[in-house]
Amino acid sequence: MIRRTRIALLAVGLAMASPTALAQDQAAEGIAQYRDMLEDDNPADLWELRGAELWKTPGGPKGASLEKCNLGLGPGIVKGAYVRLPRYFADTGKVQDLESRLITCMMTLQGRSFEEATKQHFGSGSEKKSNMEALVTWIAAESRGMKIQVSTTHPKEKDAYEVGKQIFFFHGGPHDFACSTCHSQDGRRIRLQDLPNLTTPEGARKGFGTWPAYRVSQGEVRTMQHRLYDCFRQQRFPEPRYASDAITALTMYLAVSANGGEFAAPAIKR
Repeated sequence: MIRRTRIALLAVGLAMASPTALAQDQAAEGIAQYRDMLEDDNPADLWELRGAELWKTPGGPKGASLEKCNLGLGPGIVKGAYVRLPRYFADTGKVQDLESRLITCMMTLQGRSFEEATKQHFGSGSEKKSNMEALVTWIAAESRGMKIQVSTTHPKEKDAYEVGKQIFFFHGGPHDFACSTCHSQDGRRIRLQDLPNLTTPEGARKGFGTWPAYRVSQGEVRTMQHRLYDCFRQQRFPEPRYASDAITALTMYLAVSANGGEFAAPAIKR
């Protein structure tokens, strides 16, 4: 009798849950179809065009462009650079992601201060456009379709990877959250947003390999830098400094985990 009651209760629970699950799946499918419809006319193209122009435009106290900026493949070489970042740079003695490397180039080539180089690093509507996000979008797009191949051969690259891994699994804040809280299991979702399991190669490639992305809900292109910043905010952690070593290390962990995957950004997100 008890066994029959349990089975009956389970059946009722499944019957009650299935309409909600079905509605969520249908909504998620609708969002995916919407993304597919926009793929050929991704609004991120506008950020790409502006980024390409900014790369060539003289600026700063020295009146120089960024065309001699070395992103790791030699001065001025952009194609294929993004899928090899973060990486160790001998001239700074540090592992740098794209944003921190661009800041270095803006300071050395153009004579800008750190404050000026990082001014308006995140866009906020048509009145507050971000030059940094435009540059990152264009540079990233120049690696679209290439394989992610981030190195850990240098000791400081290995250290950055290990620090990033520790950050990913570190629990803290008022809710005792970690990156792994949401991104270490398959099949997880927040509202209509699927959460990739970033501890697996497939999940890491899906996560890392689709940023920068145009966010329909915000009408902005967001970079991996912004995505990680927002994750810290959602965990109620202290706001990380823009282009900080912590963000670079966490990016390093995700990028290495995604090695071998095809880079598919700029993408479209909800």
